[in-house]
Amino acid sequence: MAELEGLEFGKSDFVLLDEVTMEQFLDNLKLRFEKGRIYTYIGEVLVSVNPYRTMEIYGRENIDAYRGRELYENPPHLYAVSDAAYKAMKRRAKDTCIVISGESGAGKTEASKYIMQYIAAITNPNQRVDVERVKNVLLNSNCVLEAFGNAKTNRNDNSSRFGKYMDINFNFNGDPTGGHINNYLLEKSRVVQQQGGERNFHSFYQLLRGGSEEMLKSLHLQKDPAVYLFIREGAAATTFNNDRLGHRAVMSALGVIGFSQEEIKAIYQILASILLLGNLQFESDGESVQIGGVEAVSHLSELMGTGPDAFRKSLLYRTVATGGGEVIEKAHTEQEACFGRDAFAKALYERLFSWIVGRINDVIQVKDYNPLLHGKNTVIGVLDIYGFEIFDNNSFEQFCINYCNEKLQQLFIELILLQEQSEYQREGITWQHIDYFNNQIIVDLVEQSHKGIISILDEACLTVGNVTDTVCLDSMDSKLAQHPHYTSRKLSPTDKSMDFQKHFRIHHYAGDVTYSIEGFLDKNKDLLFQDFKRLMFNSNNQAFKEMWPDGGLSITEVTKRPLTAATLFKNSIVALVDKLACKEPYYVRCIKPNEMKSPVLFDDARCQHQVAYLGLLENVMVRRAGFAYRQSYARFLQRYKMTCEYTWPHHLMDSDRDAVETIINKHGFQDDVAYGNTKLFVRTPRTLFTLEQERATLIPILVLFLQKVWRGALARMRCRRLRAISTIMGCYKRYKVKAHFWEVERRFANVRNMADYGKGVEWPTPPATLAQFHSATVTLHRRWWARQIVKNIPPSDMLEVRAKVAALTALREERKDWGLGRAWERDYLVRDSPLTSSTFLHVFKDLKVRDEFSQVLFSGFCRKVNRFNKSSDRGLLITDTYVYKLDPNKHNKVLKRISLEAVTGLSVTSGVDQMVALHTSNQDDILICLQRGQLCPKQDRVGELVGTLVDHFTRLVPLEFLPCETEMNQSPPSDVRQCFQGLEGDDRLVSNLYSATCPS
Repeated sequence: MAELEGLEFGKSDFVLLDEVTMEQFLDNLKLRFEKGRIYTYIGEVLVSVNPYRTMEIYGRENIDAYRGRELYENPPHLYAVSDAAYKAMKRRAKDTCIVISGESGAGKTEASKYIMQYIAAITNPNQRVDVERVKNVLLNSNCVLEAFGNAKTNRNDNSSRFGKYMDINFNFNGDPTGGHINNYLLEKSRVVQQQGGERNFHSFYQLLRGGSEEMLKSLHLQKDPAVYLFIREGAAATTFNNDRLGHRAVMSALGVIGFSQEEIKAIYQILASILLLGNLQFESDGESVQIGGVEAVSHLSELMGTGPDAFRKSLLYRTVATGGGEVIEKAHTEQEACFGRDAFAKALYERLFSWIVGRINDVIQVKDYNPLLHGKNTVIGVLDIYGFEIFDNNSFEQFCINYCNEKLQQLFIELILLQEQSEYQREGITWQHIDYFNNQIIVDLVEQSHKGIISILDEACLTVGNVTDTVCLDSMDSKLAQHPHYTSRKLSPTDKSMDFQKHFRIHHYAGDVTYSIEGFLDKNKDLLFQDFKRLMFNSNNQAFKEMWPDGGLSITEVTKRPLTAATLFKNSIVALVDKLACKEPYYVRCIKPNEMKSPVLFDDARCQHQVAYLGLLENVMVRRAGFAYRQSYARFLQRYKMTCEYTWPHHLMDSDRDAVETIINKHGFQDDVAYGNTKLFVRTPRTLFTLEQERATLIPILVLFLQKVWRGALARMRCRRLRAISTIMGCYKRYKVKAHFWEVERRFANVRNMADYGKGVEWPTPPATLAQFHSATVTLHRRWWARQIVKNIPPSDMLEVRAKVAALTALREERKDWGLGRAWERDYLVRDSPLTSSTFLHVFKDLKVRDEFSQVLFSGFCRKVNRFNKSSDRGLLITDTYVYKLDPNKHNKVLKRISLEAVTGLSVTSGVDQMVALHTSNQDDILICLQRGQLCPKQDRVGELVGTLVDHFTRLVPLEFLPCETEMNQSPPSDVRQCFQGLEGDDRLVSNLYSATCPS
């Protein structure tokens, strides 16, 4: 229970009253009103009193205080009911609704706005853009619908002149994802006529007082509302609304919702058209009727997007089709023209309002919703509908409004009183019956088929002939004479508060209301000439065409007679009640403390009347005699089984009832509950609140336990998966290795019998694990291939082969032509110059005796180039010990002798010339040209010189000390050098041959 407020504020729950009497109820209500406590509970029903002043109880701090709390954990508040409905929707995935009821001026509209603000504030913690968009549209729709659907009445400065039911759709996370708005019975008669002291809809005054000069000029309007007949009555009426700020807020809200600039312009064009229509005057000369003022027609046709002639014709003539299909035009009388003008103005506003609601629904409706992907779509409904009304002159609109309140009261009786008592009987719970007034008899008086007032009205509207309101009243008197809740002056001649042939009275649950029958039939028929529909359908404004789709019908096209306004309203209210009945209801019962809109005055008689017809006293009695909470055993056990060790995680008892009883006894609540046939009944909310607190404490522990178990399961699954992956990978790797061996064996099985010993066989790509092994295998094959080649070379050719292999190793890819294709003779001095051969032989013998060399590596004629770029012919003799430079012109005189060990390198060019540079340790380099051309045509001896020297040095010293190098390639690759180390004889030749033919 709500026990957090001191006794000086009275009882925060009427169930806690010492005695359930009207006096104590009103005393407690008055005390709380005077102390600024405008909210009080009756169980889960919230009673709200209009404070008529600003209350500092709706800020962010208050929202945080009620967010996620149980209903009775904080003092009574509208936020508590909103949070309870939201939690019930989220916890049990069940649709809920908040029904706000009360008479006009009791604060229903403000309550619905606070409910919307609270739901918007507690949802979407992750700030998702799509959810924020839906919330903004829902919140801003209130501003727009108030401007176009609310008006100032004598009872309320911001009275809703239409009924609104809004469904808010939520996803499984509890975030709003869409919604839908239903509007009921807009009081369109207010567009053309208001009672004294009242105003037309806010939108007209906001436009004139808040619109810019430029905007009003484009709409052909003036700022003074008193200029326009339709709103003149309310021009001087005071209101708490600031029309200028209201217009600014509406324009901003329309943009946020998603209305385009063209659509906003169309909205205000219709408002301007209605104001200008009201000022149209009709003049009759006895034979025909004309419109006074050409300029007004021009302005109206411009605003509506029609031609002036077509607009004038629709006001002055009516086009009808005869039975034979002939189309004729019938001129209006002055009275018919005025009637048509007013009907057109009302229809314009009604269509505009319905179009605005439809556009809002298009923006916020749930599109492409898939429950399998998004989870169950739950709903919270908020009903803000006109309250019970009793005016000095009550017409067709008040009749429909009061019928709607009768239906909602019947729903309240069924859900709160009747169902509760019947459920106690069904469950076998001891119960003392509570008497209450069941208003079903009044509902039947209005809506019963063939006998109800709506059926009588429809029958009168469908009867051919001149059926007047008086004839309809006579029919009602004759058919309803015996009904205890219906009377008229004809049935009660002594009651002078009613007039003959004008008034009838219905004894509503909220009191007696006298209705004037005048205008009932016309408003019920709601006839509008088809000419106006065609006029608007043919407008060049697309928005106007959308509002009047029925204008596209042909004049001669026969259509089904439309349903009357009363029947349409009855059908929509029946559908609304059915929609509310299938949801879990939460009620806000609004009370108007006085008629003066005073924040301090509490009218006891006025409040007693409202408490009586709202059935609040009976509600207290039922709640005190009954139980605050009931739930099936299975659902109760599912929610609270973790609070008892004997039921968690599964119980071993005979039934769920026994398990629930164990939970109750364990917590010591056995004196506060009753056990029904299928449900547990809890008397006070404190018991439920205690269980919820313990459950909330245990949930984190259980979540951690479940997370631990689940994480362990995931880790084991992952480990098993990794093991399986490792096994599969191991098997696959072994298969790839074996497959590679098999493929190598297949490809190289017959290499001994191949002409090239398998050199042209392509090696298969090895798996990564065999990369090093593959490299070694290729090396082995290449060495084996080289050995096979070497074995077949005659001994006489081995010296030349060695030199060519060495040259190939040094000059590969460095020179295009280096003499590979010819025989290498090494000693060319004798062969190239027979005339001097004897002299050379003599010199050769002397040098051999003196220097004791054993082998001539290379000899031949050349051209020496000195540092001054002067060239001369010379002879070159290279032995295994010295390099000699000879002068052939002086009998081969030795000009220079250089020890072969002093030679540090050899440089050649990459072209086809025969330039060779011998580098020495003492920097005395020798630059010579091997004279390709005159002495040795078509012979390239550079390769022979390089190969001979490389072969010589390779056989004498390790390769890392090899003195020979080229200008383009300074030294052989390191891997080749390693292969050469430590090899002798044929092995070294094989290695050279392998390195020369091995791919780079």
